[in-house]
Amino acid sequence: MVRTHIGYGSPHRQDTFEAHGAPLGPEEVKLTKENLGWPVEPPFHIPEKALNHFRQALDQGKREEDQWNARFAAYKKVFPDLAAELQKLMSGELLSGWEASIPQFPADAKGLATRAASGKVLNALASKLPTLIGGSADLNPSNNTALQGMGDFQNPDGVEGDRQGAVGGPWSYRGRNVHFGVREHAMGAILNGMAVHGGLIPFGATFLVFSDYIRPAIRLAALMEQRVIYVFTHDSIGVGEDGPTHQPVEQLAVLRAIPNLVVIRPCDANETALAWRVAIELRNRPVVLALTRQNVPTLDRTQVASAEGLRHGAYVLADAPTGKPDVILIASGSEVHLVLDARQKLLEQKVQARVVSMPSWELFDAQSQEYRDSVLLPSVRLRLAVEAGVTQGWHRYTGDLGDVIGLDRFGASAPGGTVMREFGFTPENVLQRTLALLRRTKR
Repeated sequence: MVRTHIGYGSPHRQDTFEAHGAPLGPEEVKLTKENLGWPVEPPFHIPEKALNHFRQALDQGKREEDQWNARFAAYKKVFPDLAAELQKLMSGELLSGWEASIPQFPADAKGLATRAASGKVLNALASKLPTLIGGSADLNPSNNTALQGMGDFQNPDGVEGDRQGAVGGPWSYRGRNVHFGVREHAMGAILNGMAVHGGLIPFGATFLVFSDYIRPAIRLAALMEQRVIYVFTHDSIGVGEDGPTHQPVEQLAVLRAIPNLVVIRPCDANETALAWRVAIELRNRPVVLALTRQNVPTLDRTQVASAEGLRHGAYVLADAPTGKPDVILIASGSEVHLVLDARQKLLEQKVQARVVSMPSWELFDAQSQEYRDSVLLPSVRLRLAVEAGVTQGWHRYTGDLGDVIGLDRFGASAPGGTVMREFGFTPENVLQRTLALLRRTKR
């Protein structure tokens, strides 16, 4: 335990809140200097000994930099290709062909959780991106962030017992799986340091609800314009029996409020693959990937629009058959499948509906007005947004005649499917709320 005194040495301000939030003022500064035996004049006194000590850093730094440059020049002569690759990576560029390994997922009604799809994409990327390194706040198996066969980053001599890592082989400094431990904020700070150093693409993972613990570090990454990727799984009340403490409802809105942060909540495996690609390509913005625990169908992209639309933040996934929608249904993540099913039910009621997948507000808002209007037709003012989180912010897209199916309360403990159903996240409820919108406007 370290005991400190705020405003140490000040006769009248030591250990007071005034020393925290306000300057001491000229007279109290003078009294403090006298109390500490410090010269009163000049106002900002730097002892010669201290000045000389710090100036040594200039010569020492130049000497060490010259030595490093000489070593690198010698290395470059022997290994010109590797040296060129290192310089390219340190500048933040990507190696050619890095995206070639990103998998395409076949249509599958059962599908898989987007966290599982993310794990497959991440491992494929890691094989082509040697600078991709990261891990989880002790949730690797749940976050699906283990880089298989790529070793665990750890001092091989500093750990007692078995020197075999849990993920990818023996502990070493070559390992690319970082075991951050149950300390989300520290993980975020470490990721920031890695990004600022350069030459690395760091990622860190935990449950979406625990993004609260890492938020100050996320804010700094956004402020510093650093490429840091956050993999936040268990993204809704679909978590189920873990209950309200582990069911995120306000976290998406909180993260969307951070300037320069891109939040992406993909609806299926192929949107997840594109989300990772976008996250890697964005060099000056951190990215949050919000991923499901539960399985979601992998959409048949021959029947709906390409997942490439994710690049624009929102896109027309399935349009009204006539091309003239009566209503626009908007959703993100796992709820996209609900509105797709509801669209079919609305057709049976002679209602033409357009379905818009909106995985990222930030990417959508960055598009031209022309593009945004082509997705959210200004002429169609009846709009319904569906997302398993707080409704805050969605009205900017639904407008004054629109509605939102969300969750402006905490969740409940029950199986994930039961919780989703009881809170109205079903195609039937989307159908009824859409019909209610139509009736309201006909009065």
